Amino acid sequence: MAKDLFHQAVKTALVKDGWTITRDPLILRIDRIKLEIDLGAEKVFAAQKDQQKIAVEIKSFLNPSAINDFHGALGQFLNYRLALKITEPLRILYLAVPIDIFNTFFQERFTQAVIQEYNLKILVYDPNLEVIVQWKN
Repeated sequence: MAKDLFHQAVKTALVKDGWTITRDPLILRIDRIKLEIDLGAEKVFAAQKDQQKIAVEIKSFLNPSAINDFHGALGQFLNYRLALKITEPLRILYLAVPIDIFNTFFQERFTQAVIQEYNLKILVYDPNLEVIVQWKN
């Protein structure tokens, strides 16, 4: 599977944010079904001795139709989230989107309704600065 154009930028941003990349890609197998989520990462919080595990599906939204990209991203997200529920229920899935798309397309009323309806967790990144701008839970 081809890596997203901004794969390395998001990976770098996560490391800058204190995450350890543990899987690239994060491969899930359920019987004969194989799914590949872009990244698996972990962060240990020393104060609580707690470990948080996430999976990140990276999207660039570079095609002329943002809604078509969104349809594909949503379908992947929902399938991956269900697969994680079966295989790694403690790992939280995030959809990584570039800041320019988040500030435009993701602010539309329909997109906001979809995010709320399906409880999407969004990681907003700046592909140029290679930093995470915002976590939307």
